[in-house]
Amino acid sequence: MKDAQGVKRVGNILESTPGQLIVVVSAMGKTTNALEILVPKLNDLEAEKLIKEIEDYHYSIAKDCITRRWKEQTISTLNKVFAELRETVKEYPADNYDERYDQLVSYGEFLSSRILGSYLSDEGIPNIWFNACSNIWTDNNFREARVDFTKSKKYFDQNVPIAFENANIIITEGFIGQSGSRKKTTLGREGSDYTAAIIAHCTNAESVTIWKDVPGVMNADPKKFEDAVKINQLSYQDAIELAYYGASVIHPKTIKPLQNKNITLFVKSFLSPEEEGTRIDGAITKLPVPCFISKTEQVLLSLSPKDFSFIAEENLSFIFDSFAKHKVKLNMMQHSAINFSVCFDSDPRKLPGLLQSFQGNYRVLYNDNVELFTIRYYDQATIDKVSKDRNILLEQRSRYTVQLVLK
Repeated sequence: MKDAQGVKRVGNILESTPGQLIVVVSAMGKTTNALEILVPKLNDLEAEKLIKEIEDYHYSIAKDCITRRWKEQTISTLNKVFAELRETVKEYPADNYDERYDQLVSYGEFLSSRILGSYLSDEGIPNIWFNACSNIWTDNNFREARVDFTKSKKYFDQNVPIAFENANIIITEGFIGQSGSRKKTTLGREGSDYTAAIIAHCTNAESVTIWKDVPGVMNADPKKFEDAVKINQLSYQDAIELAYYGASVIHPKTIKPLQNKNITLFVKSFLSPEEEGTRIDGAITKLPVPCFISKTEQVLLSLSPKDFSFIAEENLSFIFDSFAKHKVKLNMMQHSAINFSVCFDSDPRKLPGLLQSFQGNYRVLYNDNVELFTIRYYDQATIDKVSKDRNILLEQRSRYTVQLVLK
């Protein structure tokens, strides 16, 4: 939902879908990106200018799609949310970047869910707003919070039936939860899909449908591959492999909660809701075509012990501890007798400290701005296709998957 037309399109889909529905809403447009700019401490004028831009954007959408009796109430609700955002920006400490990030960036989903709920009410479609933040319980690992499924399920068992007594449509926020100390947490970027899976798991839902601006799960990014095609059916295993390697349509953590309860996942286009999309379930199927996944803005890091000792268990323990300490997730790794190489997302806040932790005992080499290409169900022709006229800095093959670091 990036504009009023998007809100109306979601309304049409919900109105034509029977049964009890829990609707998980992401932030509108590029709101999450805009809120991220607020996380480092800005001066008052810079912060207010940015908040005003976010505010105007949401007011514009609300005024364009909510035109009857709910208009004044919606504006009043948005006023309260933005007043709270301004207070959070001023008062929340900046010394813990990740914690401050979660308190600020989570406002995007509050805004979008409120606007959608108000629009539905204005159109005479009964719905109730449900605070995901009060029902999804996590640890305090800010920005990548781990969900306490047992505690969360108790809250959903208690609160969802009460909500459904008032309406058959529940509107709630994606991406967020709360820690035991009742501080807001987030589940990782693009985490609304994961929220839907958490709720489906906790409520024993019949199915989950993720609505995207693509026809379904594609075997490649259509912007990079003109011959990209939609995959009609995926197994849980292939879906989790593709998500893990970086397929942006599905959040990497989405599949496990669904597979554990054998809940079917559909990926469909909200631009063409009548089309079938992609079905993901427990059927054992092999993909009919190779799948290409690209991750740009990567760092390739190579470590070698200065004393030429083997990369053994004690070295690996230290290396993995360092990555965990700096919250760097590995997208690829490979080691030989005296060399350990990894590829991971570039993050200028994390990289200097990570490199410093290795300087004492290891020779450190790295390349930035490289691309990690993963091909699921590859052959030599597909490798040649993506590596043509480029240098392969690192290559790793398994039975079904090849990964290439390209420059």
